[in-house]
Order: sequence, then C-alpha cells, then structure tokens
Amino acid sequence: MARLRVKFTYPADLVTEPVIYMLATQYHLMTNIRRADVEQEQGWVVLELEGEEVNLERGIDAVKRMGIRVDPVEGDLIAG
Repeated sequence: MARLRVKFTYPADLVTEPVIYMLATQYHLMTNIRRADVEQEQGWVVLELEGEEVNLERGIDAVKRMGIRVDPVEGDLIAG
C-alpha cells in the first residue's frame, strides 16, 4: 500500500461535490481528513490517502480533471 498527503483546493462550484467519497468508492482509497476549511465560495482539505499506487494516481488525476487544485503536503500534520 502506498500513502500520499495532499491538499485539495476547491473552487466555489465544486465545494458541494462528494470528491472524497468518490475517491473511496471508485478508486478504493482510504481517506483521512487531517485539516479542512470549507466555505460557500471556496474550500480546502488536507488529506492522507492510502491505497494501491495505481489507484492513487488515477484518483488524483480524476480530481485534477474536475478542476480541483492538488498540492503535495510535506512535514507534520496534526498529530494523532
């Protein structure tokens, strides 16, 4: 299993889309929300994603195609 930490930044028109659910169901990725701030106009979420390498790549590609910005996250997140 591979693990990846990313930050998704959502535009206003995608804030209400079930993107994290889609990653879990369509790409069989385990998701762990570490931080988030979602408002009506925009939102962001920091996630830990775990799954098969090919599924991580396909899931991230799908999110990018939707128009969500994806950035890698380095360093410590909230411990726990």
